[in-house]
Amino acid sequence: MIGTRLANTARHPLRSYLKLMIGVLIVLALALAFPAWRHLAPVTAETGWTHSVYRDSIERVSALAKDDRNELYATQEYHGGKGTVLLQQADGRFIQVMQGLSKPDGLLSYRGGLAISQEGGNLPVLWMHGGQTSNLLLGQGVEQLASDGHYLYAIEDQSSGRLLRFDPQSGKTVVLRDGLNEAEAVTVCPDGQLFYAEKTRGWVKRLKEDGADETVWSGLNQPGYLLCTEEGLWVSEDATHMARLLLMDKSGTQHVVLDHLRSPQTLLPVAPRRYLLAEQGRNRILELNRL
Repeated sequence: MIGTRLANTARHPLRSYLKLMIGVLIVLALALAFPAWRHLAPVTAETGWTHSVYRDSIERVSALAKDDRNELYATQEYHGGKGTVLLQQADGRFIQVMQGLSKPDGLLSYRGGLAISQEGGNLPVLWMHGGQTSNLLLGQGVEQLASDGHYLYAIEDQSSGRLLRFDPQSGKTVVLRDGLNEAEAVTVCPDGQLFYAEKTRGWVKRLKEDGADETVWSGLNQPGYLLCTEEGLWVSEDATHMARLLLMDKSGTQHVVLDHLRSPQTLLPVAPRRYLLAEQGRNRILELNRL
């Protein structure tokens, strides 16, 4: 009897140790599984939308734009003069038409050509037109570009960035807002309203003439691109994992149109109810269609 009790007492610490180790292994497995799931989770679409891969294997794809001839351009957002602008050919392939850029993160059809921003320092916004390239304005870490048909708007991704307005007739640049915190996105709506986003603060604001800009959207996960269309206000979240493509419709209802994205960038309307989305984290362009 005494020997049995001693044997049981000796086994109890072993059992406790085994239970502890099993618990540790389970916690470790879960800790490793969650990042893997975030990385591999497929993109999902809201009911009423479909998505597919339009083109893949485009390293560091960022900005998208179509010119006046309906030709599709894309940028590769490399640092240190390694960034490029690509042009899609009739067979679907992309060829390089400009190089030597530093983080080309904004691309816009503008005045018969293309405006190209560079986030990689104190660098000019370029205008590619008629086979030539010239400087439009100088900015520090310029990201998205927008236009109301005349003025060109540019926003700086800095700890104290600016929202700029360039007049192509006078060549002058006006600072509309300063002291912005990592402001990456700006868009002009068909009715002339202008919105901009501050990435680290997770909000979108409407520009107002009296300077009291209105917060229209908050709680976002690194908003990095804005687009205003007849459907409403679009936001893509430039997060490495679990990013979303969101739409606030005309009624103010917020929709998660795509989920589980990885660093989505430019959203480009290419036809009624059809869009292209650059998903940089997976080096591809998605096609999005509304049913």
